[in-house]
Amino acid sequence: MHICVLGQGYVGLPLAVRAAEAGHAVTGYEPDRARCEALAAGSSYVEDIGDERLRAVLDSDAYYATSDPQDLKGFDVAVITVPTPLTDRAPDLSCVRAAGRALAGWIEPGATVVLESTTHPGTTRDVLIPLLEEGSGLVAGRDFHVGFSPERIDPGNPDWRLENTPKIVAGLTEGCLERVKAFYDTVTDVTVPASGLEEAELAKVFENTYRHVNIALVNELSRMAHTLGVDVWHTLELAATKPFGFTKFLPGPGVGGHCLPIDPVYLSHHVKARHGQTFRLIELAQDINESQPDYVVRRLQDALSRRFRRSVHGARILALGAAYKPGTSDARQSPAVEVTERLRQMGADVTVVDPYLPEGGSLTIPFAAEAAEVGKGACVADFDAVVLLTPHGEFDLERLAAEASYVLDTRGVMAAAPHIELL
Repeated sequence: MHICVLGQGYVGLPLAVRAAEAGHAVTGYEPDRARCEALAAGSSYVEDIGDERLRAVLDSDAYYATSDPQDLKGFDVAVITVPTPLTDRAPDLSCVRAAGRALAGWIEPGATVVLESTTHPGTTRDVLIPLLEEGSGLVAGRDFHVGFSPERIDPGNPDWRLENTPKIVAGLTEGCLERVKAFYDTVTDVTVPASGLEEAELAKVFENTYRHVNIALVNELSRMAHTLGVDVWHTLELAATKPFGFTKFLPGPGVGGHCLPIDPVYLSHHVKARHGQTFRLIELAQDINESQPDYVVRRLQDALSRRFRRSVHGARILALGAAYKPGTSDARQSPAVEVTERLRQMGADVTVVDPYLPEGGSLTIPFAAEAAEVGKGACVADFDAVVLLTPHGEFDLERLAAEASYVLDTRGVMAAAPHIELL
């Protein structure tokens, strides 16, 4: 089949490459020309897809990257994997609309269009389908097929990949569902049919809402435990020994990536805008998690004042990690970046080290000239404080503990000591 994947980012590129490996002829549509040129040259900017894997599908002519909408012509299945960000704290579906308009003129009878972008219930039916019908002159569910299949990509996760993660599939009609399922059966091990489009859309945002709320709960618990003088990390380990009715979540400097800071807002905003109701747990969780970087800065500020009788202003601080999770360069919505920016705004001299993010990258924060060496512990004694934000495996924590004057560990990966505090 001829497969078109619109958007070649963290979600779209793995899907496109996997589909090409499964024997399909794949067109990867990426409107960013610089990205498109990199892909065409066999250079991947998505960590889950190595250059060798990308070049293999390029060399076999199974994959073609393009920024020309005319190359979408003649597709059997088109999958939309474009961003759904927030603009002014409200859902922004402009990329979904643009992708729908780009596709509409190329829809032929019998073709299938699938939305994978995370969004609120009703988007496929109320936003995407009208655009497809208007631009094609065809009727969805009768002349062509439409479905929704939420992405479940976890960047940097070597165990759960696109092909072995269960894939929810949904269709406008039973016939649509059959077509959507038939495609994903060729690229994933397990497909899970949903009873309707809205149920599949809601399942995705609820998955992330579940994590968002529980992370907010333990972040709030960690603050209360600190006030009470109780070890929250040991408390969570004790609670996790219960073999039923408990799932362990851990505190941290906040939430990052595309999913947690954004997706639950799609649900709460939609419920309020459409029905005038407030999803109170989501809004409370958002308040807690968004304020967590400020809490980290306050803890560091208090430690500098209490231990060294100095302020953050002018202090030399080593910030370890800028990505939102270990083992990846993904810094989207990273709380580590927020912590660093707040410290710099307060006048701190901050050196940021992240072995996955090269100097001169897309972030606006300065990096150490020899990031790898500083990250492994060299020159740590020159800093007034160290804040561990993202515990990449490349960081030498034992050497860090031995040489640092003070460490604030926001991830609970170091052993507590007189000069090491856990969040």
